[in-house]
Amino acid sequence: MNPIKKFKSFREKNIHSIGKDKKFKKLANEFIVKADKHKYEYNFEWLGRPIIQYPQDIVAMQEIIWKVRPDLIIETGIAHGGSLIFYASMLELLGRGEVLGIDIDIRKQNRKEIERHKMYKRIKMIEGSSIDKEVVRKVEDTVKKYKKVLVCLDSLHTHSHVLNELNLYSKFVSKGSYLVVFDTNIEYLPKGFFKNRPWDKGNNPATAVKAFLKQNKNFVVDKNVENKLLITSVPGGYLKRIR
Repeated sequence: MNPIKKFKSFREKNIHSIGKDKKFKKLANEFIVKADKHKYEYNFEWLGRPIIQYPQDIVAMQEIIWKVRPDLIIETGIAHGGSLIFYASMLELLGRGEVLGIDIDIRKQNRKEIERHKMYKRIKMIEGSSIDKEVVRKVEDTVKKYKKVLVCLDSLHTHSHVLNELNLYSKFVSKGSYLVVFDTNIEYLPKGFFKNRPWDKGNNPATAVKAFLKQNKNFVVDKNVENKLLITSVPGGYLKRIR
């Protein structure tokens, strides 16, 4: 067998084996519970901007972007802008494309740092709710320019809001591309873990994904991604469009 194919075959078997290891998965979840108590995901940067994600999910997104080669990446939820910079840097490596970031409140200091960044040349931002009709209309106008689109949802984490986003933004995702729903791990953390937040166990992105998939058969959960990561904030949230 060709050495490259041999390695890929080994890796596929390894990932499949990890996915079946319940003890390993339990250990990973225990890590996530402890890590979230320490706000572990706040510790990292991408090209100088804070990126509030697990490093494992950053690597997974890099793999997905390199494989899909999207012309447009849409992200709801901007925060400090690290993810926008990350996606833009990946598109820069591909030599084409644009990132469209949407947030109900783009804070002045964050906008300033994003706009002064070298990767800003591939970024556009819309301030407003991701489910607002006028915002969605602006997104529709942008999508028309591109053939291959990838969408990441990472704004308000309540069931109703994420389900709205899923229904509105899923239509933009190209066949073979991904609709990535962040923070589905909320469902697997102890009830009451997020004090003074409107989301909780039973009311979060994971419950929204489950409701969405019952209605929309164009997407499937790519379990291969979470099996290779184990430590992820996106369990059940890497959705691949299959038709």
